[in-house]
Amino acid sequence: MSSLRYSEKEALGLNMIVREEEEEALRIKNEEEEMDITVKEEKEPFGVKEEVEAFRIQKEGAITLKEENVGEEEREHFGVKEEEEGMEEETEYLINTRERPDYCGSSGEPQQHPDADEAEKSLSRSEHQMDNASPSALPESLCRASPGSALLLGMKRLSVLLVDCRKTTGLNGTVRGGEEKKGSDLTHQSNEHPSTPQDAAANLVDVEEDGPRCWRSCHFKPSEIDFNDSLSGVQSTLPTPSEAECFKLFFDKELVESVVQETNRYSHELKEKTPPGVKGKLSKWVNTTISEMYTFLVAVMLMGLVKKGSVRDYWTTNPMLQTPFFQTLFSQDRFLVLLRALHFVNNATANLDDPLHKIRNILSSLTRAFGRVFVPHKDLCIGESLMAWKGKLPFRRYVPSKRHRFGVKFFVLCDCLTGYVQDLIIYTDTTTDIKHVEGLGISGSVVITMLQPYLRKGHTVFVDSWYSSPTLFQYLLRANTGACGMVRSKRKGMPIFKKKLSKGEVEFQTNGEIMAVKWHDKRHVHVLSTVHTSTMSDTGKLDYVTGERKIMPDCVLEYNKKMGAVDKVEMQNTFVECARKSLKWYRKLFFHLIDIALFNGHVVHRQVTGQVISYQQYRVNLIRQILENHHTPRRPSTGGRPPSDNPLRLTGRHFPSDVPQTTLQGKSTRRHCKVCQTSTRRQKRRKMTKYMCEPCNTALCIIPCFGEYHTLKHY
Repeated sequence: MSSLRYSEKEALGLNMIVREEEEEALRIKNEEEEMDITVKEEKEPFGVKEEVEAFRIQKEGAITLKEENVGEEEREHFGVKEEEEGMEEETEYLINTRERPDYCGSSGEPQQHPDADEAEKSLSRSEHQMDNASPSALPESLCRASPGSALLLGMKRLSVLLVDCRKTTGLNGTVRGGEEKKGSDLTHQSNEHPSTPQDAAANLVDVEEDGPRCWRSCHFKPSEIDFNDSLSGVQSTLPTPSEAECFKLFFDKELVESVVQETNRYSHELKEKTPPGVKGKLSKWVNTTISEMYTFLVAVMLMGLVKKGSVRDYWTTNPMLQTPFFQTLFSQDRFLVLLRALHFVNNATANLDDPLHKIRNILSSLTRAFGRVFVPHKDLCIGESLMAWKGKLPFRRYVPSKRHRFGVKFFVLCDCLTGYVQDLIIYTDTTTDIKHVEGLGISGSVVITMLQPYLRKGHTVFVDSWYSSPTLFQYLLRANTGACGMVRSKRKGMPIFKKKLSKGEVEFQTNGEIMAVKWHDKRHVHVLSTVHTSTMSDTGKLDYVTGERKIMPDCVLEYNKKMGAVDKVEMQNTFVECARKSLKWYRKLFFHLIDIALFNGHVVHRQVTGQVISYQQYRVNLIRQILENHHTPRRPSTGGRPPSDNPLRLTGRHFPSDVPQTTLQGKSTRRHCKVCQTSTRRQKRRKMTKYMCEPCNTALCIIPCFGEYHTLKHY
């Protein structure tokens, strides 16, 4: 019964309000007719008349529609006019929130009605209440509600829709936050917001995780990262851990065999390109073998220990420069033709889109061997290395901080404890072999690519300012990997420090997972770390000005100790490197990779045997062992140009001796006299003699050539 009485009250109030609207509509109609008359009298433009006429027709249509609806409502609720009048004010407030027709002033131009402001305010309040109303405050359905309440609710929704249509006129509008959007965007605006509180909470969490974290000044204690050091070290077992066996862990027989095959193939290609009738060193080409290739590598290593200006100087006959040992390994022509034909890939099947296709097989084989032979300890570091190259090369880089400045750039991953080169990547601009990680950039992607096999194992990586960023360190921390490194103060996500610090002053800030440090020594230093506490430590040094002991943050102190592994490898190879000038960049790169393999072999030998020998001595022992296993004795040369003048012939003690006998000549062994053949004081002639000066290694006639040779500057 209560629902029925409620419906009757609503109907009564509605009828009364509708009658008032009819009277108001008639009044507005009369005003519009007067406005038409006024417009005619004032002779306004025809366009204004058409607009006013269209406005009048639209209002008349709306009033007619209202009258029809009111008539039907009166027939349904006839006899309920004498109910309570308390609902009249409530329903009047609801109905009057609709948009009123435009008001025309005395000038005849459409103006805003005086009550329009209050109507729009009440309408916005009703719309806001309706948007924020809970589902329990509204009727469950139009079928279950009374007819009167359903009508009121429907008219209220219609008024709200009319206001929305008015706001979206011209397909423009302003949405939440003040951002301008088109009408189509406003139509789909409701779909952009979460439908449930759970969705809204999930979106809020995502925004908090992706957004910048709050930095504050407080004590920082890093989260513990466990690492199992028992698995670190050399993984390959060697029955006889000699220097040669350690080197062959990287340059094994299969790799050398592939180099031999490609070298032989390329030499035949060169011979085919040689014009007919042209003779040269290639015309005497004989296919090389594995043993000869190992001997060739030995000769290249030995050139790193015995420095000379030119390759030909190793076969010179000048007594002051000659090194006879190289003549026992190769003839000069054979070595040069091997160096020219040295090749590593079949040009017919190579991937020409790869800028490193000339050396790709060697590079891939060595990097796999580096990671297979040795498992690093906890601390790792990533740095840059540069192989000098000033020729034309698409991926040649300029690094002003390096000694050579121009060359091929390497990203190197090293074990901090032993200096072992764990992995390396050659920078080739946009085609660099890295896995791009969204949000980390090129530098962060390099770190993640090199650390991919070692993530989630508890390692700690040290990097310089080119790689460091809060985003990268957060990524590594989630992968159970610590990080520490210098950082640029303007990196995205960095906290705001004091502008100026006095010498020795330090400022720590943390966001709960990462510690940022600004410390002033000779200049301002910025460091990020996820593995150090916000404490200072003694460096063991004294300040030469104040005499006080120097202290610095723990992260800076350990960074200085762990970050020099890459530079140490580059420094040690500089003294004994076998890389030489070459017209082909891939050959020099091959020799550079040999140097890195030799350094890793030295580290493996020291770890396996426990012997502490110098890097240079390791190379000497390695050369001797490879020659014992692979070198075949070479028949000594019988020709060649005569030796140049010996400056010691005019000093010292010299005595004649017999020329050594040969197998063919026996006791009748003779040699040409040096003075008779090259004299400038008398006529030159070719004369054989059986005497010689053994210290000078020169055949001489006993009289008078022996005396002239040792007493005259120009004989």
